[in-house]
Amino acid sequence: MMMSAVKRYFITGLLIWVPLAITVWVLDALIGAMDSSLLLLPEAWHPKNWLGPVRGVGVVLTLTVILLTGLLAANLIGRKLLQLWHSILKRIPVVNSIYGSVKQVSDTLLSSDGNAFKKVLLVRYPHPEAWSLAFQTHVPGEVSTGLEDEHVAVFIPTTPSPVNGFYFFVRRADTRELTITVDAALKYIISMGVVAPPAPVIKG
Repeated sequence: MMMSAVKRYFITGLLIWVPLAITVWVLDALIGAMDSSLLLLPEAWHPKNWLGPVRGVGVVLTLTVILLTGLLAANLIGRKLLQLWHSILKRIPVVNSIYGSVKQVSDTLLSSDGNAFKKVLLVRYPHPEAWSLAFQTHVPGEVSTGLEDEHVAVFIPTTPSPVNGFYFFVRRADTRELTITVDAALKYIISMGVVAPPAPVIKG
């Protein structure tokens, strides 16, 4: 009886400390990465020379650089410089394919008017008797013309890493649209169903 109580208290403590420790670890790694931006400054300008070794100063510099870059790109001269930069990168072998692909994805995901992952669907995968959560994406025009019925493009993420998955074209009639948000579905996938989103409402 005593051992079961100790075990229960130990697990309760783990449930409190493990998420907190992982959160702190991720934030520490993120701040460390941002602090590396201080290497761009001349040695005489480093904040450690007048503030001492203060961790996190690089975060302010990184956020400032990102904001100033956005402000510069928003005006006419900045857009011209950005177009020149893109044209230079497009002429470099290998870099062109990597940068172009990453830019297209980031433009879609981060743009305020982007259309990435707008709907959460249920699709039959990996066999006709199973259902999987999927995110609706876009069917390329050249692909849609080669399909007889109306199809949708879906991305089926893997668990617990949703950045990997499968990209399929399935008949719209074989899918079911859910009313849960993309964020809720991602939480469900990452937690392997342990942290469940609200009960979904099937539209059709």
